[in-house]
Amino acid sequence: MPRGALSAVGIAAALSIALTSCSSSSGPAAGGDTPAKGLVVGVTSDPDTLFPWKATQFQAVNVLQNLYGTLTEFDKDLNVVPGLAESWETSKDGEKLTLKLRQGVTFADGSAFDSKDVKASLEKIMDEKTAAVARASLSSVKSVEAPDPSTVVLELTGPDAALPANLATVNMAMLSSDDTEQELTTTPNGTGPFTLSKRVASQSITLARNDTYWGPEKPKVPTVEFRVIPDESSIVSAMQSGNVQLAVFDDPLVAQTAEGGGTITVAKTPQLNYHVLQLNAGHGELKDVNVRLAIQCAIDRKQVLDTAALGEGEVTGPITAPAYKSDPAKRPCPTRDLAKAADYLAKAGKPGGVTVKTIVSQGEYATSVNEAQNLKAQLAEAKINLDLEVLESGAFVDRWVAADFDAAVALNGGRPDPDGSYGRYFTSDGNLNKVAGYSSPELDKLFAEGKAATDQAARKPIYDQVAAHLEDNAAWIWLFAGYTYTATTANVEGFVPMASGSLQYLRTTSVS
Repeated sequence: MPRGALSAVGIAAALSIALTSCSSSSGPAAGGDTPAKGLVVGVTSDPDTLFPWKATQFQAVNVLQNLYGTLTEFDKDLNVVPGLAESWETSKDGEKLTLKLRQGVTFADGSAFDSKDVKASLEKIMDEKTAAVARASLSSVKSVEAPDPSTVVLELTGPDAALPANLATVNMAMLSSDDTEQELTTTPNGTGPFTLSKRVASQSITLARNDTYWGPEKPKVPTVEFRVIPDESSIVSAMQSGNVQLAVFDDPLVAQTAEGGGTITVAKTPQLNYHVLQLNAGHGELKDVNVRLAIQCAIDRKQVLDTAALGEGEVTGPITAPAYKSDPAKRPCPTRDLAKAADYLAKAGKPGGVTVKTIVSQGEYATSVNEAQNLKAQLAEAKINLDLEVLESGAFVDRWVAADFDAAVALNGGRPDPDGSYGRYFTSDGNLNKVAGYSSPELDKLFAEGKAATDQAARKPIYDQVAAHLEDNAAWIWLFAGYTYTATTANVEGFVPMASGSLQYLRTTSVS
């Protein structure tokens, strides 16, 4: 199936939504005043969940980070800055983190936010029964105390340099202690800059400005509509017609097409997110490290990058964060080596080759199917058959979370801190370890040392060892880090693209 393939009916439906729906701007008000215009954002799929602690799909995360607040946040340069916690202090021994909370913050339902909500949220995230995807990020937390409404004290097992950054992700959103997952699945109740106004399944989600938002300034647009248009090229058409004002593209060819029309501006932003062939090392043939190393050696990553993304990006190792960046040349096969791949298969007792069942997402990001097809063609030359199963975005996420795959062609979210990126995957008690299927006592030790080291210069060699261990054991096959392409029409101002892919700066965006 070619990238972005849709039936004629599907394309017609997408264009109908894009071109005939009225935009979210209002007409002149009584008395001649012109109200602020709403913003319409084109997206390729509907969020698969509205519960922030379980969101892994990019579209879901992008919506939820505008509805919910976190204790810390990232600024545009990915520095950790205050969020719902206006300050924090670590004890000298590193075993206590004290957070001072903002006063006067309310949830969307009007109820007050205070320390009891923080305590309840963190304790529920830490509870294995909640199945929160960020649970491992709180592995150093022994207990959470709320001595007064504006103070929260985290008792830690030891220093945790990664914790402030880990608290900044929407998977750590602060929820009201009175709310349940069942309620929030349909009616989000956050402290973010917007509230949920309306949802039409598989068509759109509309957010309304939260006039009680605690931030230094209120959002500039009255509404943000995420309009589902299943193909990026169709989103370009909708932008050219004036029915969509902003979109973030993954496909560089679509970005070039959008900018070539002259009415759309495209900003190109390097990403921490990385394209990867995830190998579930707990499944079938992939239990053997020699099979995994054969796959690693049989792939020309630059060819995948050139074929799927027009060369827009760079070949990457496991860690993409600038301060801890991995060197992709320091892997067992830095360049494609079919002879070495054959040797590894022979060591595994599989000289005739292997078959690896591989899931691929159709719709969550644009280059996925092209990547999968190129990987399949390359690996076939090494007698490794990728048996591809292309799934729509929601079905892919369900299979992925359940670890119901041998391999997965994926675009994974990178983070500024390596512990947040990989601690939940590659430690023996990581809550997503079943997805990775790989851990080791050495990795457990290294991740613990990385969290305990508070000096960045001391942490870098530790995470170099983490990256080397992951590559030497071919836990996954890291391919490349690319760009996002933020397209805006001429009447849009104030949006700031981020290397994390976050859309948090919709709160500063205006439409004239």
